[in-house]
Amino acid sequence: MDCSFLADHINGMLIHLEQQDVAFVAVSRAPLQQIQAFRKRMRWTFKWVSSYETDFNYDYHVSFTKEEAASGKVYYNYETCDFLSDEMSATSVFYKDEAGDVFHTYSSYARAGEDFLGAYRYLDLTPTGRNENGPNFALTDWVRHHDRYGAGGFVDSTGRYQAAAASKPSCHSTEIAS
Repeated sequence: MDCSFLADHINGMLIHLEQQDVAFVAVSRAPLQQIQAFRKRMRWTFKWVSSYETDFNYDYHVSFTKEEAASGKVYYNYETCDFLSDEMSATSVFYKDEAGDVFHTYSSYARAGEDFLGAYRYLDLTPTGRNENGPNFALTDWVRHHDRYGAGGFVDSTGRYQAAAASKPSCHSTEIAS
């Protein structure tokens, strides 16, 4: 869910990035057809590609194998930590030089992505702040896809939206969570 919350901040800044010869691209492990349908539903215009059936997300330590999950420990945010979900968030920057060579120049993980969430900055100025009072004490306590507010349901501990009719949280959603 936090990735969708971030994505809601992107459309407005694209023109400004492009004026500085910067391209924005989102990457998800879902198949491209699923990504395109979700992108259309959310009315996002930024470029979004699929890393489905590639090692890209694993190479950047944001997706984890079944074996890693079973071990209970994964390498994320530059350290070995407890497994929380099969996918986690990150922001990476790449530079392509004049010869066409691509270099990885930066990555941030976990809460470092909050710097890109303008809505958080405004909420931090209000008397109730982010209002993340439980049960997860995180944005999953309140944030929803922008077309899901008022629809009931909840966001499970993996960040995936569960419809109001769901009887219990599940890590397996047919909807793209990030």
